[in-house]
Amino acid sequence: MLDRVTDPFDAPSDAPSPAASRDAAPEYVLPLVVRIERAEPPARTDALETAARAVLTLLADPRATEGEWAEVVEAWQDARIRKVVRRARGAEWRRAEALPGITVAGTAAEVRVHPPVPLDGWPKDLARLQVSGTELDDPEPPAAPAPGAPVLWVNPALEMSAGKAMAQAGHAAQLAWWELDAAERAAWAGSGFALAVRTARPEVWEELAGSGLPVVRDAGFTEIAPGSCTVVADLPVLRAARR
Repeated sequence: MLDRVTDPFDAPSDAPSPAASRDAAPEYVLPLVVRIERAEPPARTDALETAARAVLTLLADPRATEGEWAEVVEAWQDARIRKVVRRARGAEWRRAEALPGITVAGTAAEVRVHPPVPLDGWPKDLARLQVSGTELDDPEPPAAPAPGAPVLWVNPALEMSAGKAMAQAGHAAQLAWWELDAAERAAWAGSGFALAVRTARPEVWEELAGSGLPVVRDAGFTEIAPGSCTVVADLPVLRAARR
């Protein structure tokens, strides 16, 4: 599912607008591939959590900060943080694993994150994978998050496919990562990027969305209306900083 984040940021009044600068820059997209074997598909929540951790794993990887992927990661983050979630199985998955990237495993889910690629320059073995219609279910309601765990809260009023929700969870994790200092990032990485993805109760969603915590506002290209708030990143360290 193809998504972008459209949050504005400040700039001097005589400078080109941030939106104009981003629109003028070549667009890159972060490919995420979820393994969905016909006989044993992963649970939806497991896939969402694994996608979020995959994004964080790439952001923390030395190849993305100072190595061979650093240039394209910087170009991607300087524009809009577009993500596309595609699905693969069997030989398709094996071909995806042969390309540069990182495979992150959840309880049963597997998600491979690749370094950003130009919007119109996908490797053929990724370009041929299906985007739309990625649907997954939870066999049972997920348990409550562990006390003190980072939680990515999903808007309960929105209907999103699993692929769309995976991209949104990845956006939220990335927005939270940007707000952390080096020590906080190292601590999160040291936990294996422990996190939970849960749908918020309707009665607390408005409070979360207005809390000042990182929130994803969707551009509205697919599935939901432009400007919809989709996911709030609720990290204890960020919540404490806002008190």
